[in-house]
Amino acid sequence: VPLQASGRGTVQPGGSLTLSCATSGFTLEDYSVAWFRQVSGKEREVVSYISAADDDTYYGDSVKGRFTISRDDAKSTLYLQMHTLKPEDTAVYYCAASVARIATRDAAWFEYWGQGTLVTVSS
Repeated sequence: VPLQASGRGTVQPGGSLTLSCATSGFTLEDYSVAWFRQVSGKEREVVSYISAADDDTYYGDSVKGRFTISRDDAKSTLYLQMHTLKPEDTAVYYCAASVARIATRDAAWFEYWGQGTLVTVSS
């Protein structure tokens, strides 16, 4: 399952950025999908996910109210809209997909990963 993430960039604190994760050759809505992020020296943490079974969404406490995950099934693309960005949001962001109908916060739950895309929040 190929996943191609894009949208890397540097933004000032308080700014916005949208990440995209394009897929091809499979039906995205059949998979649970997620965004994770990782800072050097730390474990990969979940940012948000959508479960395939019921489109239930989850957001990590640190991004709740600022980030929005969405999926365009016609374009087979997953998005992460990020607003009111903070320096602590600086990380490499990864999109991921799982055949599991219910997603979890555990990175090991996801079988397919896109390459990381770097987001830097700095003045």
